[in-house]
Amino acid sequence: MPETTIDTAVRDLSDRDRAVREAAERRLLALGVRGIERLLPHLPDRSVKGVLMRLGDEALPRLREIRRQGPGRLRGRALELLVDLAGADALDEADQAAVERLIQVKLPHEHPVKLPWEAGRWLAFPAERMDDAVAALGLHDLRPVTTVLGVEATTRAEDCLEFQDARGEKRTAYRVFITPEFESWLSEVPIRSWRMVWGNSLIDQLDGFRLADVLSERCGEAHLYILDPYNSAENWYVSRDGRGVRSFGTYDYPHFAGEPLPFEAWYQETAFDEEEAAKYAEGVPDALTAADNLSVEPGLMRDDLTHGHGWLATTEAEVPNSRFRGALPV
Repeated sequence: MPETTIDTAVRDLSDRDRAVREAAERRLLALGVRGIERLLPHLPDRSVKGVLMRLGDEALPRLREIRRQGPGRLRGRALELLVDLAGADALDEADQAAVERLIQVKLPHEHPVKLPWEAGRWLAFPAERMDDAVAALGLHDLRPVTTVLGVEATTRAEDCLEFQDARGEKRTAYRVFITPEFESWLSEVPIRSWRMVWGNSLIDQLDGFRLADVLSERCGEAHLYILDPYNSAENWYVSRDGRGVRSFGTYDYPHFAGEPLPFEAWYQETAFDEEEAAKYAEGVPDALTAADNLSVEPGLMRDDLTHGHGWLATTEAEVPNSRFRGALPV
């Protein structure tokens, strides 16, 4: 297919007419692996990427060839597409080593780190109980990573993967990111340093409340926080020694469970008007406020209160991180 014809087909992928789009896709798919080199320059166009992704494993040998032999201008895009199609397992040893070196170079310079605060769900546990948390969650293949990579891997990229275990049973592996250690800005708190656990599918599918109990049974204390702006909902949950002691949920009835915690009394006693007094009458209904007082609040984390680096892990020994698909920022 001439270059001008390919350019026309690529433009047609964005046409308003569905029939035109589908015809263009069929023409490009008909090229098979022969079209990879001519389509890669059009990335990151989503429609073009969709065509390339549909080639599946058939595209892997040609992409590896481009990585080894060029053309040079396409090597980076070939690397990204390899990982999108088949995970880091699709890379050769040289490329895997290069990615690891890049991460090691970035780690000492990533502070201050930033964690999502406008939406999300996360667990928190005392930082000094890292080994206990890893054991409690049954984590494997722990790898040092930057926070931007860890958050992307567990909140936006593929973070769960169905597989067949050695006995032939279907199971699901989850990706988990454990953050660096963060100190609370409050000096007079029972536990000063915390780590967070991010993993949307893990928390959603394995019940974050139960996971907090599992963590607290090994770590002494653990929390779950949920911010759901789409449903105008928030939750916070404190578990100690394996059981919940205090919680709030926007759509829970009653909203609060357990005895109020000491930090909540301060908000009740310092309310400056009747509206605020009514808001805190039963306790603190804000997940971020609870996190700020009980552990640490996500957002732009202070450099002087951040220590070490984060870890990316999976919940199944048979499914290492390299099996998960999707190129990630470093």
